[in-house]
Amino acid sequence: MRSYEEIVAFLGEWGPYQKLMFFILSFSIFSNGFCGLSFVFTGAVPEHRCLIPGNLNLSEAWRNRTIPLVQGAELQRSKCTRYRLDVILNLSQTFPDPDFLNMSEIEQEPCLDGWEYSKEQYISTIVSEWDLVCKDHWKAPFSMSMFFLGVLVGSLVSGQLSDRFGRKLILFGTMAVQCTFSIVQVFAPSWKIFCLLNFLIGLGQISNYVAAFVLGSEILGKSIRLMYSTLGVCISYALGYMLLPFIAYFLRNWRMLLLALSLISLTYIPLWRFIPESPRWLLIKGRVKEAEEILQYFAKKNGVTLPEVLFSEPELEDMRTKYAQSYTIFRLVKTYNIRVITVINVLIWMILTIGYFGLSLSTPNLHGDNYLNCFLSAAIEVPAYTAAWFFLQKFSRRFILSITALFGGAVLILIQFTPSDISALATALVMSGKLATTCGFSMIYVYTAELYPTAVRNMGVGVCSMASRIGSIVSPYVFYLGVHDKFLPFTLMGISTALSGLLVLLLPETFKAPLPDTFEQMKNVKGFKCGCMSKVHIKFYKKRKSEHNGQNNEED
Repeated sequence: MRSYEEIVAFLGEWGPYQKLMFFILSFSIFSNGFCGLSFVFTGAVPEHRCLIPGNLNLSEAWRNRTIPLVQGAELQRSKCTRYRLDVILNLSQTFPDPDFLNMSEIEQEPCLDGWEYSKEQYISTIVSEWDLVCKDHWKAPFSMSMFFLGVLVGSLVSGQLSDRFGRKLILFGTMAVQCTFSIVQVFAPSWKIFCLLNFLIGLGQISNYVAAFVLGSEILGKSIRLMYSTLGVCISYALGYMLLPFIAYFLRNWRMLLLALSLISLTYIPLWRFIPESPRWLLIKGRVKEAEEILQYFAKKNGVTLPEVLFSEPELEDMRTKYAQSYTIFRLVKTYNIRVITVINVLIWMILTIGYFGLSLSTPNLHGDNYLNCFLSAAIEVPAYTAAWFFLQKFSRRFILSITALFGGAVLILIQFTPSDISALATALVMSGKLATTCGFSMIYVYTAELYPTAVRNMGVGVCSMASRIGSIVSPYVFYLGVHDKFLPFTLMGISTALSGLLVLLLPETFKAPLPDTFEQMKNVKGFKCGCMSKVHIKFYKKRKSEHNGQNNEED
């Protein structure tokens, strides 16, 4: 019985139409690169201190001394308290010069009249507009966590929606959700409405990402899928991310920035006529005529001849039967071997996600210009994805992923030991950590898919993806720790990333091994030893090899 790939092999692997689909579907991911990470600028915390009302009869010397000094990483003016104004007014009338007074004995009070924010870098952010500082400081990272909560919910429902209504409809429907609510968010009247809209934007963002990923995987041939999932999708995401600081540099009002970024998504409307539905999905749904019309169009664009009979009835029935077979999520923890693989994968995905988004959002904690640092953080992803694509083709999955994570963890831990007067070195270490984390985050997708058998492969990757969403929800609070100690976020991410590098060594190797179709063909967890193929797996591999050689002999 021929598989779907064997049936459509006449189209070729890299014809004109596959190239067009590769670039169009990759481009559909472009806006995802700046959709969530725009919070680096919209949620930035400007320099601020308690507002001293202008109608008070205070000299400039007394105004400067109204804010107490506090000891943080260095001696600085308090951001959340001031000396009691009634006491200051009385003292200013008696003592014209405050330099001779012991101000530490004066009672302090919170910022009862609000705050004044520096406009040196940002005209406005959600922090300065809604005073998300001091006792409300938790609200800023919570806003970003709401976006990632939407991503989590979207991850749960996007697959089911795509399977039920089709890849194309969900791709453009969720693009519309993301674009519409992004525009509405520009006019958010309060922090609560902003958070609600952020949740809906996150829901649409991940759903269109998944739909584009699945659609590309089903339209493109086997030899192109790895390149599509690393170089195509990921680099398009990185390019969108790189555009973010460029636009933010010129638009320093958070509402105008969100509006400009939202309008970019309107460029996707013309893509509707170029992107087809997945023929594989149409066949599974019994819509054979529509699938044949699309394949006929593919063949015409590639300049190849369509076979007289594309699909036989037994082949169609076989595809429907395979699709109908399903397992519950408990199958991922039923036996010791698959349970250990699942638990380790969940931990690794969660740690790498915290590291990726934690480093992406930590741009304001770095020395130097925020816009340049954000651009560097985005640009470093291009070589990271390219390296991931190269490593996946040439090296052991387990050891290259472990080395990458250990290196990333080590350089992040070293940041706390860099001299304060060499800020460029600290930035270089952060970018090296981002390079390694991004590379590992890209490779773990492919590695996880190779560990699970066909029957539960999508489910296994889906559960790990859900775990990564939990990590992304936590990540805003990790980077926010930098407000209290600028080295603490990097130290925590460094230790956890290095731990994930050790956990990877517990997993079996999958490099150059055939994908398992059944649970019996899964490779066993071997600890730190280099796992060898089980007898069942060797038998399976030899059978596949002999079948392949037999087909080549028939062709000769």
